[in-house]
Amino acid sequence: MHFDILTLFPQMLAGPLEASILSRAQQKGLVSVALHDIRDYATGRHHVTDDAPYGGGGGMIMKPEPIFAAVEHVVAGAQGVPVVLLSPQGRLFTQAIAAELTKHAGLVLVCGRYEGVDERVRQHLATDEISVGDYVLTGGELAALVIVDAVTRLLPGVLGDPGAVCDDSHANGLLEGPHYTRPATFRGWDVPEVLRSGDHGAVARWRREQALRRTFDRRSDLLAVADLTLADREFLARLAEEAG
Repeated sequence: MHFDILTLFPQMLAGPLEASILSRAQQKGLVSVALHDIRDYATGRHHVTDDAPYGGGGGMIMKPEPIFAAVEHVVAGAQGVPVVLLSPQGRLFTQAIAAELTKHAGLVLVCGRYEGVDERVRQHLATDEISVGDYVLTGGELAALVIVDAVTRLLPGVLGDPGAVCDDSHANGLLEGPHYTRPATFRGWDVPEVLRSGDHGAVARWRREQALRRTFDRRSDLLAVADLTLADREFLARLAEEAG
């Protein structure tokens, strides 16, 4: 899968892309990432990429010409490549959207800055608009990294354990339960006995119930859309009784 990231600050992205899983995925040829400086597509002596808003007001607006030129150069006639504008006004990024984006061979991620981008970019160039949360960042670069990371780890061969993504928080509609490793006792706190029992069926039940309990306690809203079995619903009913 290939990612093209359009930004005014490519230096913000280089470091994270060269470390950990993202770096290994690129080395293995599973993903590729190209950084494009929007200033390179601005005309004029000073390569200006922003201007004051029509109608007055604070802040500067990213001009449409360099963004259109950059995207059109990057896609170069390719058909069906999503052009994603990173914006706090976009649809809220979720694990389901990350999985949706893996279906594409490539993505173009446009990082907004300042007070925002000219509305014509949103209306006539972007095919999607995504927000990573209900808060405002200084630019779309960090949001672009979030999307690249979340999408990349879902691609086959990226993670050492192919089944790991199935147990992640939000992968199946629930939060992930607790994990433990050695030592079995640390400062008087013991690893639950069931995890040391060797009974794989009991361990699986315990993990499912812990995921349900954690979701019930922390994000009960997720339970309304989670894929729940009859046993899950009975366990949740017991939790509700305990909670009074």
